[in-house]
Amino acid sequence: MPEYTLKIRRYQPESREGPFWEEFQVELEDSLSVLDGILQAKDRDDGSLAVRCSCRAAICGSCGVKINGQSTLACKTQIGHADAAANRRNGGSNPIVVEPMANMPVVKDLVTDMESTHWTKIRRVTPWLLPAGDPPEREYIVEPESMIDITQSMACIQCGACVSACLSMEVDPDFIGPAALAKAYRFVGDPRDAETKERLNDLAQDPHGIYDCTHCFACIDACPKGVAPMDQIMRLRRAAGHDHDIDDANNGRRHEMAAVKIIEQKGTLDEALNLQETYAPGIKGKLKPPRGAMKALLQSIPTAIRGLRTGKMRSLPKLIPGIHAKLPDGAQDEVKAIYRHAEEHRTELNLYIKGEGGDEEEGT
Repeated sequence: MPEYTLKIRRYQPESREGPFWEEFQVELEDSLSVLDGILQAKDRDDGSLAVRCSCRAAICGSCGVKINGQSTLACKTQIGHADAAANRRNGGSNPIVVEPMANMPVVKDLVTDMESTHWTKIRRVTPWLLPAGDPPEREYIVEPESMIDITQSMACIQCGACVSACLSMEVDPDFIGPAALAKAYRFVGDPRDAETKERLNDLAQDPHGIYDCTHCFACIDACPKGVAPMDQIMRLRRAAGHDHDIDDANNGRRHEMAAVKIIEQKGTLDEALNLQETYAPGIKGKLKPPRGAMKALLQSIPTAIRGLRTGKMRSLPKLIPGIHAKLPDGAQDEVKAIYRHAEEHRTELNLYIKGEGGDEEEGT
């Protein structure tokens, strides 16, 4: 039977010592899960090894951990695949590294405190319906087609893998987070809810809300159920800015609009012009900057200096708005064609995708 080495990050609070690493040898078929390996180590080697698990079928979401640095479910990750990933570069000498999830306090070994981060932020977005009027005698009746848009967010099992993988939460622990915002869209998109604009305004005005997401795709890669939390956050942004015209105090919408406009005109992003258009958009903004615009622009100078030092802005002219060159050889026309196509085909991709070809539209 194949043998594998699990390198597990341990933390025993009762010992009053810091975290440490411990390796365990397990014997399992390669088709069994990393969770099976952890439970074998707990059963045979050290009964004090703490891990949270229940269904062992990727349904309950209890066994979220980091395996080889990636946030995932231990029960869904085959131990053979985890070993291959750990040794992709050196041919087979590395152990499978298992750690508790990130962005959460560790209670013991692989068990994290999800209440202090995950569940607190889930409650922050008011995760229940707020319908108008008196409740019906029985249930609310809606057309099945009207619920398709939220099926993806409804698939969430609250495992916290996206929270663990979120880079924004590493920088800003107060960020509401991908799981909670995906849950928020589940109710924003529900036709039975009567507080859609109020929900969106709340999440847009919050400095740790929908515009705190850096669009890094980490939560999409981590999600074991295909919820794609970042996509739900982008839907919240579009609903807030495009559908309800909410102008947030964080300049999030203006920043997005400036980036879209500049790329349409030049094909690539002019960082300096984007900053200027965010805080003082248009000719009117230049002639009469809004209150706080000059302060915000001055506060961005340290960021520009760091950009020069790190090479993101390779020359001083990059700091001058409007100097950034357009794409050459007609490539800009192709960018504009993409823009036109996007405006003409505003299709939301979800678990159920409606195709444009054929007589019948089927969900996938």
